[in-house]
Amino acid sequence: MKKMRYIIGILLFTMFMGEPSQAQDWAELIHFKDENVKLGLPSPGENRVVFMGNSITAGWDTTYPDFFSGKLYINRGISGQTTPQMLLRFRADVIALKPAVVVILAGTNDIAGNTGPSTLEMILDNIMSMCELSKSNGIKVVLCSVLPAYDYPWKPGLNPAEKIFALNEMIKKYAAENGIIYLDYYSSLVNKSKGMITKYAYDGVHPNKAGYQIMATLTEAAIAKALNQK
Repeated sequence: MKKMRYIIGILLFTMFMGEPSQAQDWAELIHFKDENVKLGLPSPGENRVVFMGNSITAGWDTTYPDFFSGKLYINRGISGQTTPQMLLRFRADVIALKPAVVVILAGTNDIAGNTGPSTLEMILDNIMSMCELSKSNGIKVVLCSVLPAYDYPWKPGLNPAEKIFALNEMIKKYAAENGIIYLDYYSSLVNKSKGMITKYAYDGVHPNKAGYQIMATLTEAAIAKALNQK
């Protein structure tokens, strides 16, 4: 019996004192911890750009890595994440890296309910907070539209298309009222059903290489505009 108690105790210790579980590290603050330390601070005059987002941001590295090659671009996208998770890790994964510009692409996973129910107002609140944190730390913001999606393969039947359209109108309005650059991916990728144009997506939600190539041109122009913003 004593031996059994000892084994159970070791198992519990390992569970709670070992690597953080998803429940313990809900925002995945540990995800880029080592990479952030290794990266260090930018050199004087270095115009570092951090990309904050979900799997669509993370997908640059796997689907179209050439876009980041040889540039001062730092990818801090985590698959499946929602805006509250991004907001919690924003200081560690954006502000602490001292970028000149942050590119924020967020919201579709909130609409999908990945971390629970969320209204469009709640999503915008979190995006606004990330923008305010950026501005207060001297970081220029490029605020992206949510990409079109007619349905979510992992949560079918939610009919997200109209919500995405409405959220983008809210993001666009907020950006215009606050002198923030709005990066409109949506208009170049949307079809007549308010889903993503088939030739630019591999599952209706995530861009393929052709989709990222369309996004790349728009992104470069927005970053250049941000760097020249007074």
